Amino acid sequence: MIEAKNLSKSFEDIKALDSISATIRDGNVFGLIGTNGAGKSTFLKILAGILKPESGEMLIDNESVFENINAKEKFFYISDEQYFFANTNAKEMMKFYSSVYKNFDTLKCEKLLAALDLGINRKINTFSKGMKKQLCIALGVASNTKYLLCDETFDGLDPVMRQAVKSLFAKEMDERGLTPIIASHNLRELEDICDHVGLLHKGGILLSKDVSDMKLNIHKIQCVFETDFDMDRLKSLDIMQMKKSGRVYTITVKGEEEEIRAKMEEFHPVFFEIMDLSLEEIFISETEVYGYDIKKLIF
Repeated sequence: MIEAKNLSKSFEDIKALDSISATIRDGNVFGLIGTNGAGKSTFLKILAGILKPESGEMLIDNESVFENINAKEKFFYISDEQYFFANTNAKEMMKFYSSVYKNFDTLKCEKLLAALDLGINRKINTFSKGMKKQLCIALGVASNTKYLLCDETFDGLDPVMRQAVKSLFAKEMDERGLTPIIASHNLRELEDICDHVGLLHKGGILLSKDVSDMKLNIHKIQCVFETDFDMDRLKSLDIMQMKKSGRVYTITVKGEEEEIRAKMEEFHPVFFEIMDLSLEEIFISETEVYGYDIKKLIF
Protein backbone atom coordinates (compact mmCIF):
# COMPACT_ATOMS: atom_id res chain seq x y z
CA MET A 1 0.00 0.00 0.00
CA ILE A 2 1.12 3.54 -0.78
CA GLU A 3 0.43 6.33 1.68
CA ALA A 4 0.99 10.06 1.21
CA LYS A 5 0.77 11.93 4.50
CA ASN A 6 0.45 15.73 4.49
CA LEU A 7 2.86 16.19 1.58
CA SER A 8 3.93 19.74 0.73
CA LYS A 9 6.40 20.88 -1.90
CA SER A 10 7.21 24.34 -3.29
CA PHE A 11 9.40 25.62 -6.09
CA GLU A 12 10.40 29.14 -5.04
CA ASP A 13 7.06 30.95 -4.64
CA ILE A 14 5.00 28.24 -6.38
CA LYS A 15 3.17 25.79 -4.11
CA ALA A 16 3.16 22.57 -6.13
CA LEU A 17 1.67 20.38 -3.38
CA ASP A 18 -0.19 21.67 -0.35
CA SER A 19 -0.65 19.18 2.53
CA ILE A 20 -1.76 16.28 0.32
CA SER A 21 -2.83 13.00 1.89
CA ALA A 22 -3.88 9.96 -0.13
CA THR A 23 -3.98 6.17 0.15
CA ILE A 24 -3.42 3.88 -2.82
CA ARG A 25 -4.52 0.31 -2.19
CA ASP A 26 -2.77 -2.67 -3.74
CA GLY A 27 -4.38 -4.29 -6.77
CA ASN A 28 -6.32 -1.17 -7.78
CA VAL A 29 -5.83 1.30 -10.60
CA PHE A 30 -5.42 4.75 -9.07
CA GLY A 31 -6.09 7.64 -11.46
CA LEU A 32 -4.70 11.07 -10.61
CA ILE A 33 -6.49 13.75 -12.62
CA GLY A 34 -5.60 17.41 -12.99
CA THR A 35 -4.56 20.18 -15.36
CA ASN A 36 -0.97 20.89 -16.26
CA GLY A 37 0.53 22.55 -13.20
CA ALA A 38 -1.92 20.93 -10.78
CA GLY A 39 0.89 18.97 -9.09
CA LYS A 40 0.52 15.52 -10.67
CA SER A 41 4.13 15.16 -11.81
CA THR A 42 5.44 16.53 -8.52
CA PHE A 43 3.37 13.95 -6.63
CA LEU A 44 4.72 11.11 -8.80
CA LYS A 45 8.32 12.35 -8.50
CA ILE A 46 8.02 12.37 -4.71
CA LEU A 47 6.46 8.89 -4.91
CA ALA A 48 9.41 7.82 -7.09
CA GLY A 49 11.90 9.28 -4.61
CA ILE A 50 13.22 11.81 -7.11
CA LEU A 51 12.05 14.81 -5.08
CA LYS A 52 12.07 15.19 -1.31
CA PRO A 53 8.97 16.78 0.22
CA GLU A 54 9.40 19.86 2.39
CA SER A 55 7.01 18.35 4.91
CA GLY A 56 5.02 15.15 5.27
CA GLU A 57 6.08 11.71 4.11
CA MET A 58 5.56 9.22 1.30
CA LEU A 59 5.43 5.56 2.29
CA ILE A 60 5.48 2.37 0.22
CA ASP A 61 4.51 -0.64 2.32
CA ASN A 62 5.30 1.43 5.45
CA GLU A 63 8.77 2.36 4.21
CA SER A 64 9.86 5.89 3.39
CA VAL A 65 10.74 6.18 -0.31
CA PHE A 66 13.40 8.89 -0.45
CA GLU A 67 16.92 7.39 -0.64
CA ASN A 68 15.55 3.94 0.16
CA ILE A 69 16.67 1.28 -2.32
CA ASN A 70 14.34 -1.38 -0.90
CA ALA A 71 11.30 0.83 -1.49
CA LYS A 72 12.47 1.90 -4.96
CA GLU A 73 12.81 -1.72 -6.10
CA LYS A 74 9.02 -1.98 -5.81
CA PHE A 75 8.11 0.43 -8.62
CA PHE A 76 8.95 1.42 -12.19
CA TYR A 77 8.52 5.09 -13.07
CA ILE A 78 7.43 6.15 -16.56
CA SER A 79 7.93 9.91 -16.74
CA ASP A 80 6.15 12.27 -19.10
CA GLU A 81 9.51 13.03 -20.73
CA GLN A 82 11.28 9.71 -21.25
CA TYR A 83 15.04 9.51 -20.92
CA PHE A 84 17.23 6.99 -22.69
CA PHE A 85 20.99 6.72 -22.85
CA ALA A 86 22.46 8.41 -25.91
CA ASN A 87 22.61 6.37 -29.12
CA THR A 88 21.12 3.25 -27.52
CA ASN A 89 18.62 0.72 -28.83
CA ALA A 90 15.85 -1.21 -27.06
CA LYS A 91 18.08 -4.25 -26.51
CA GLU A 92 20.64 -2.17 -24.66
CA MET A 93 17.96 -0.54 -22.48
CA MET A 94 16.66 -4.02 -21.63
CA LYS A 95 20.16 -5.01 -20.53
CA PHE A 96 20.40 -1.90 -18.35
CA TYR A 97 17.05 -2.44 -16.61
CA SER A 98 17.75 -6.14 -16.09
CA SER A 99 20.76 -5.02 -14.01
CA VAL A 100 18.55 -2.68 -11.95
CA TYR A 101 15.50 -4.89 -11.38
CA LYS A 102 16.24 -8.42 -10.17
CA ASN A 103 12.93 -9.77 -11.51
CA PHE A 104 13.23 -8.18 -14.96
CA ASP A 105 11.82 -10.61 -17.54
CA THR A 106 13.83 -10.24 -20.75
CA LEU A 107 11.73 -12.78 -22.66
CA LYS A 108 8.50 -10.97 -21.73
CA CYS A 109 9.99 -7.66 -22.88
CA GLU A 110 11.10 -9.14 -26.20
CA LYS A 111 7.60 -10.52 -26.80
CA LEU A 112 6.01 -7.15 -25.97
CA LEU A 113 8.39 -5.29 -28.28
CA ALA A 114 7.64 -7.75 -31.09
CA ALA A 115 3.88 -7.35 -30.51
CA LEU A 116 4.29 -3.56 -30.58
CA ASP A 117 6.40 -3.82 -33.75
CA LEU A 118 9.32 -2.01 -32.11
CA GLY A 119 12.66 -3.04 -33.58
CA ILE A 120 14.87 -4.34 -30.78
CA ASN A 121 18.05 -3.17 -32.53
CA ARG A 122 16.70 0.12 -33.88
CA LYS A 123 18.16 3.30 -32.40
CA ILE A 124 15.69 4.82 -29.95
CA ASN A 125 16.43 8.36 -31.16
CA THR A 126 14.65 7.41 -34.40
CA PHE A 127 11.46 6.47 -32.50
CA SER A 128 8.41 8.73 -32.49
CA LYS A 129 7.01 10.04 -29.19
CA GLY A 130 4.37 7.33 -29.16
CA MET A 131 6.92 4.60 -29.86
CA LYS A 132 9.09 5.81 -26.98
CA LYS A 133 6.06 5.64 -24.69
CA GLN A 134 5.37 2.09 -25.87
CA LEU A 135 8.99 1.12 -25.21
CA CYS A 136 8.79 2.54 -21.67
CA ILE A 137 5.58 0.62 -21.02
CA ALA A 138 7.16 -2.62 -22.25
CA LEU A 139 10.21 -2.07 -20.05
CA GLY A 140 8.02 -1.15 -17.08
CA VAL A 141 5.78 -4.20 -17.39
CA ALA A 142 8.76 -6.50 -17.91
CA SER A 143 10.42 -5.17 -14.75
CA ASN A 144 7.75 -7.09 -12.79
CA THR A 145 7.57 -4.47 -10.05
CA LYS A 146 4.65 -4.24 -7.66
CA TYR A 147 3.79 -0.68 -8.70
CA LEU A 148 3.89 1.09 -12.06
CA LEU A 149 3.98 4.91 -11.93
CA CYS A 150 2.66 6.44 -15.14
CA ASP A 151 2.87 10.16 -15.89
CA GLU A 152 0.67 11.00 -18.91
CA THR A 153 1.39 7.51 -20.24
CA PHE A 154 -1.49 7.53 -22.74
CA ASP A 155 -0.48 10.89 -24.19
CA GLY A 156 0.91 10.34 -27.70
CA LEU A 157 -0.71 6.91 -28.13
CA ASP A 158 -3.41 6.33 -30.73
CA PRO A 159 -6.81 5.00 -29.55
CA VAL A 160 -6.04 1.40 -30.52
CA MET A 161 -2.73 1.44 -28.66
CA ARG A 162 -4.34 3.05 -25.60
CA GLN A 163 -6.81 0.20 -25.39
CA ALA A 164 -4.03 -2.33 -25.87
CA VAL A 165 -2.05 -0.83 -22.98
CA LYS A 166 -5.13 -0.87 -20.74
CA SER A 167 -5.66 -4.54 -21.59
CA LEU A 168 -2.00 -5.24 -20.81
CA PHE A 169 -2.33 -3.54 -17.41
CA ALA A 170 -5.48 -5.54 -16.66
CA LYS A 171 -3.69 -8.79 -17.56
CA GLU A 172 -0.74 -7.97 -15.29
CA MET A 173 -3.09 -7.02 -12.45
CA ASP A 174 -4.89 -10.34 -12.77
CA GLU A 175 -1.77 -12.47 -13.08
CA ARG A 176 0.60 -10.88 -10.55
CA GLY A 177 -1.25 -8.13 -8.68
CA LEU A 178 0.25 -5.09 -10.44
CA THR A 179 -0.92 -1.72 -9.09
CA PRO A 180 -0.80 1.05 -11.74
CA ILE A 181 -0.86 4.70 -10.63
CA ILE A 182 -1.78 6.81 -13.67
CA ALA A 183 -1.59 10.60 -13.81
CA SER A 184 -3.48 12.28 -16.64
CA HIS A 185 -4.97 15.64 -17.58
CA ASN A 186 -7.83 13.86 -19.34
CA LEU A 187 -10.52 12.11 -17.30
CA ARG A 188 -11.92 10.36 -20.39
CA GLU A 189 -8.68 8.40 -20.82
CA LEU A 190 -9.21 6.72 -17.44
CA GLU A 191 -12.96 6.15 -17.74
CA ASP A 192 -12.80 2.40 -18.24
CA ILE A 193 -9.77 1.42 -16.19
CA CYS A 194 -9.67 3.21 -12.81
CA ASP A 195 -10.91 1.80 -9.52
CA HIS A 196 -10.17 4.98 -7.58
CA VAL A 197 -9.82 8.53 -8.90
CA GLY A 198 -8.34 11.60 -7.25
CA LEU A 199 -8.83 15.11 -8.62
CA LEU A 200 -5.79 17.31 -8.02
CA HIS A 201 -6.28 21.07 -8.25
CA LYS A 202 -3.83 23.83 -7.35
CA GLY A 203 -1.67 21.47 -5.32
CA GLY A 204 -4.48 19.92 -3.29
CA ILE A 205 -6.77 16.90 -3.57
CA LEU A 206 -10.18 18.32 -4.42
CA LEU A 207 -11.90 14.95 -4.54
CA SER A 208 -10.78 11.35 -4.00
CA LYS A 209 -13.26 8.49 -4.21
CA ASP A 210 -13.76 4.90 -5.34
CA VAL A 211 -15.40 4.86 -8.76
CA SER A 212 -17.77 2.08 -7.69
CA ASP A 213 -18.95 4.08 -4.67
CA MET A 214 -19.57 7.16 -6.79
CA LYS A 215 -21.56 5.20 -9.34
CA LEU A 216 -23.65 3.55 -6.64
CA ASN A 217 -24.69 6.81 -4.99
CA ILE A 218 -25.20 9.12 -7.98
CA HIS A 219 -27.81 8.47 -10.66
CA LYS A 220 -29.10 10.19 -13.78
CA ILE A 221 -32.82 10.21 -14.52
CA GLN A 222 -34.46 11.17 -17.80
CA CYS A 223 -38.17 11.81 -17.41
CA VAL A 224 -41.28 13.51 -18.78
CA PHE A 225 -44.05 14.78 -16.48
CA GLU A 226 -47.68 15.68 -17.04
CA THR A 227 -48.12 19.36 -17.88
CA ASP A 228 -49.86 20.04 -14.54
CA PHE A 229 -47.20 18.27 -12.42
CA ASP A 230 -46.13 20.24 -9.32
CA MET A 231 -42.34 20.51 -9.66
CA ASP A 232 -41.99 21.30 -5.95
CA ARG A 233 -42.61 17.60 -5.30
CA LEU A 234 -39.11 16.91 -6.66
CA LYS A 235 -37.66 18.49 -3.52
CA SER A 236 -38.00 15.08 -1.87
CA LEU A 237 -35.11 13.98 -4.12
CA ASP A 238 -31.50 14.93 -3.34
CA ILE A 239 -31.01 16.77 -6.63
CA MET A 240 -27.49 17.73 -7.65
CA GLN A 241 -28.31 19.00 -11.12
CA MET A 242 -31.40 19.40 -13.30
CA LYS A 243 -31.66 20.33 -16.97
CA LYS A 244 -34.65 20.66 -19.26
CA SER A 245 -34.91 20.22 -23.03
CA GLY A 246 -38.45 20.65 -24.27
CA ARG A 247 -40.55 18.47 -21.96
CA VAL A 248 -37.65 16.13 -21.13
CA TYR A 249 -35.92 16.61 -17.77
CA THR A 250 -32.47 15.21 -17.06
CA ILE A 251 -31.94 15.06 -13.31
CA THR A 252 -28.79 13.99 -11.45
CA VAL A 253 -29.57 12.82 -7.92
CA LYS A 254 -27.82 11.27 -4.94
CA GLY A 255 -29.17 8.22 -3.16
CA GLU A 256 -29.86 4.51 -3.46
CA GLU A 257 -31.30 3.44 -6.80
CA GLU A 258 -34.25 1.53 -5.27
CA GLU A 259 -35.33 4.54 -3.18
CA ILE A 260 -35.03 6.88 -6.16
CA ARG A 261 -37.04 4.52 -8.35
CA ALA A 262 -39.78 4.26 -5.69
CA LYS A 263 -40.06 8.06 -5.40
CA MET A 264 -40.19 8.52 -9.16
CA GLU A 265 -43.04 6.00 -9.39
CA GLU A 266 -44.95 8.02 -6.79
CA PHE A 267 -44.78 11.03 -9.13
CA HIS A 268 -46.54 9.04 -11.91
CA PRO A 269 -44.45 10.54 -14.73
CA VAL A 270 -45.36 9.99 -18.37
CA PHE A 271 -41.96 8.35 -18.71
CA PHE A 272 -38.79 7.92 -16.65
CA GLU A 273 -35.55 5.98 -16.96
CA ILE A 274 -32.57 5.67 -14.60
CA MET A 275 -29.37 5.74 -16.64
CA ASP A 276 -25.69 5.00 -15.98
CA LEU A 277 -23.44 8.01 -15.56
CA SER A 278 -20.03 8.33 -17.11
CA LEU A 279 -17.08 9.10 -14.84
CA GLU A 280 -16.99 12.58 -16.37
CA GLU A 281 -20.64 13.22 -15.46
CA ILE A 282 -20.07 12.01 -11.91
CA PHE A 283 -17.10 14.31 -11.42
CA ILE A 284 -18.95 17.25 -12.93
CA SER A 285 -21.80 16.71 -10.48
CA GLU A 286 -19.50 16.22 -7.49
CA THR A 287 -17.26 19.22 -8.14
CA GLU A 288 -20.16 21.58 -8.84
CA VAL A 289 -21.30 20.93 -5.28
CA TYR A 290 -17.99 22.41 -4.11
CA GLY A 291 -18.28 25.35 -6.48
CA TYR A 292 -15.91 24.11 -9.18
CA ASP A 293 -16.49 23.57 -12.88
CA ILE A 294 -14.51 20.44 -13.72
CA LYS A 295 -14.80 21.16 -17.44
CA LYS A 296 -12.61 24.22 -16.87
CA LEU A 297 -10.25 22.24 -14.65
CA ILE A 298 -9.36 19.19 -16.74
CA PHE A 299 -10.70 19.51 -20.30
